[in-house]
Amino acid sequence: MGEMISIPRAGASFGAYVARPTAAKAPALIVIQEIFGVNQVMRDQTDAFAHQGFLAICPDLFWRIEPGIDITDQSEAEWKRAFGLFNAFDVDKGVKDIGATIARVRGDPGCNGAVGSVGFCLGGLLAFLTATRTDIDAAVGYYGVGIDQRIREADALVTPLLLHIAEEDGFVPKPAQAIIIEALKNRSIAEIFTYPGRDHAFARPGGEHYDAAAAATALSRTLTFLNNRLAR
Repeated sequence: MGEMISIPRAGASFGAYVARPTAAKAPALIVIQEIFGVNQVMRDQTDAFAHQGFLAICPDLFWRIEPGIDITDQSEAEWKRAFGLFNAFDVDKGVKDIGATIARVRGDPGCNGAVGSVGFCLGGLLAFLTATRTDIDAAVGYYGVGIDQRIREADALVTPLLLHIAEEDGFVPKPAQAIIIEALKNRSIAEIFTYPGRDHAFARPGGEHYDAAAAATALSRTLTFLNNRLAR
């Protein structure tokens, strides 16, 4: 149901996958990729959020490394490539690319003016940073990797933020989880849900640690949070 569009950025441009809802005007939602690029999982997530009533857009944040990355989590070779992309990725430039995406989608005739974000894995970190560095209206992060290392940015948090943390996350160990929870526990605009027994990427369909029940619970919480904060 989606289409690819081009977003201008600093004299260049990058692609983004867009899925539109049936409503003429709707809140926009930036779907922020994992380390596998704008792959089928991310396109499906974007389509699913459009079915939930959002103007959903998933930008290609690896475009500076290689445009159009589309790999899976189903082979050792792809995992190796994904980690190579992750290590080469410039987080600060990625946040600025999300800022350009916010501006682009906020000006779309189908947007009601409100823009949120939802990110997974690497995207979970980037969702946190959109809440501290951009003019986004709400942000959701699923099992974000590296938030603890940038937790001082929470001092700049003025945007409502929801985080989903897998308690047995192999990429976000319990000491890192404790740092995140401690820093945000008294912030009225921050919500955190933890998922006992769940590992990283519990909401990635087809993934090794996918858990349908936990994914459904997290999605319900995500939709409630976004609908409450992006309504116009």
